[in-house]
Amino acid sequence: MEFRDLNAQYIKYKNEIDSAIQKVIDNTNFIGGKEVYTLEQRLAEYVGVKHCLTCANGTEAMTLVLMAWDIKEGDAVFVPDFTFFSTGEVVSFRGATPIFVDVDRKTFNIDTVKLEKAIIKVIKEGKLTPKVIIPVDLFGLPANYGEIQKIAKNYKLKVLEDGAQGFGGSINGEKACSFGDAATTSFFPAKPLGCYGDGGAIFTDDDGLANLLRSYKVHGKGENKYDNVRVGVNSRLDTIQAAILNVKLTAFINHELEDVNRVYKLYTEKLNGIVETPVIPEGYVSSFAQYTIKLDNKEARDSLQAKLKAEGIPSMVYYVKPMHRQRAFRELHHDENDFQVTNELCDIVLSLPMHPYLHKDDIFHIINSISELLL
Repeated sequence: MEFRDLNAQYIKYKNEIDSAIQKVIDNTNFIGGKEVYTLEQRLAEYVGVKHCLTCANGTEAMTLVLMAWDIKEGDAVFVPDFTFFSTGEVVSFRGATPIFVDVDRKTFNIDTVKLEKAIIKVIKEGKLTPKVIIPVDLFGLPANYGEIQKIAKNYKLKVLEDGAQGFGGSINGEKACSFGDAATTSFFPAKPLGCYGDGGAIFTDDDGLANLLRSYKVHGKGENKYDNVRVGVNSRLDTIQAAILNVKLTAFINHELEDVNRVYKLYTEKLNGIVETPVIPEGYVSSFAQYTIKLDNKEARDSLQAKLKAEGIPSMVYYVKPMHRQRAFRELHHDENDFQVTNELCDIVLSLPMHPYLHKDDIFHIINSISELLL
């Protein structure tokens, strides 16, 4: 059994993927081929925004946006404490200061009440200038953008949606990666829409931002790549990866998002009352990058994980250490009382196998094993 079975997906679409890769090889247009342009157009249409710009990976996607917004030393950027390191890393990489905010225990996403308190605290201290909020669509569930955007407007902040795990999710029909002033996603292989290496994308309705990003991602180019009007980076999505993603995007739209939500419903129906199952608010759809349950305490979580492993059932812990405790951020000073939910979640969460190709027999094997081990 695989935690996320990429091989099953490849077997199903082997002919289409192999053909798409071979076509790129035959054309020998490995950088900036028409497959990249096609993918960007399709992604923009699916998400419902004017512009999609592909790049080398999801981390650089966020970095590029922060570059375009001129985020720098002295600026404060608000990020959730319970997430992957890159969301805070890109802030420090630009010389700015990440302000970590505790999360909502039910949804795992940034707590909007605590977010506003953190913004007010930074303003009162007067040492940093609040500039950006980076909500994360954790485990596939979009953050509470209704409240986030109200807060951002009130304090004149930009919103950068980190949709690395959220692609395909939605709120009342509005797709993830369409929220805020800009959004990013990752095509890391294990993501809801993944390629066969690294890749990322930026989404925005802002024409000026899109034009600036097109420059920054190719060495700060002007009218052509030999006319360099600013210092940029080299961050492009390879044509082969774009060709693979075009095949996978079709599968994602046609059935994968629906199939992964069938798995979610079956898990939740059978595990509800045995463990704490994911909460999906009314009007929300998750793309379920992970299906994450909660146990009573760390000992119970670790014990269950060990017993599942003995039965050949893989599981993962996202995340074993909160952002504010990462050594890379040791120079920042924090009050542990500000992160009670995150600290608890790091001890009690466990993610189960989750992907569109999970067989029903495997699902019931996982459910029955958990039931027998906990009841």
